[in-house]
Amino acid sequence: MSDGVQEMRTDVAHGARIYDYILGGKDNYAVDRAAAEASQQVWPALPVHMRANREFMHRAGRFLATECGVDQFLDIGTGIPTSPNLHEVVQEVKRDARIVYTDNDPIVLAHARALMSRTGQGATAYVDADLRDPDTILGSREFRETLDPDRPIGLMLIAVVHFIEDDEEALDVVRRIVDVLPPGSYVAATIATDDYAPELLAEVRRAYREHGETLKFRDHGTALRFFDGLEVLDPGLVQMHKWRPDDLASPQVPEADIAMYAAIARKP
Repeated sequence: MSDGVQEMRTDVAHGARIYDYILGGKDNYAVDRAAAEASQQVWPALPVHMRANREFMHRAGRFLATECGVDQFLDIGTGIPTSPNLHEVVQEVKRDARIVYTDNDPIVLAHARALMSRTGQGATAYVDADLRDPDTILGSREFRETLDPDRPIGLMLIAVVHFIEDDEEALDVVRRIVDVLPPGSYVAATIATDDYAPELLAEVRRAYREHGETLKFRDHGTALRFFDGLEVLDPGLVQMHKWRPDDLASPQVPEADIAMYAAIARKP
């Protein structure tokens, strides 16, 4: 949980830095690389899975901006900047789109300037905070001054809720944020699951834990609870590579290579 600038921990892995390493970035440490390599040894599909997650974020951002008219976003669990970032995607559609990014890793904070660049007439801001502390996020000056609380907001929860192991805690913090969003807002989320390769992913979870990082997989029924009270859009809660893919003719990815569900839902 964040109450200001986080201490730089290089002795334990961090999800944002593991993700960065898998995607070919350089903002990671030996412990992050070790966690990633150990995970890939037991589940070689990890890079395919993580690229699919990034691609879903791009599709979700474009869909919300293009099809739903959303022009302001709250992205919690931003991760280390990897272009195109959310603001680059949505400002291609809505030049005046406004985005608030949130993460709790000092490396993400150090690179936040890259998230502040504008591709249109909109605005971006960064909040150093943890998903577990929604009051800090929603009460921040950056959130209050960047986003209009009276107009729909697109909440992005991309590959983040699995870092909270307790189901009720994870559901509660998401619900507390959604409750504050105005009617007509949307929630786009990817939620880790081991429904398709439980034995392999048990080893991935063990590798993460051995290097100091949490990882919680959830079945379809539990994942769907994150959207309670919301109108889940077609095609529902599906493996993330199956959510409105850009190219229906692209080669099929084996189900066992994808370990996240994805959905977009509207707040009535």
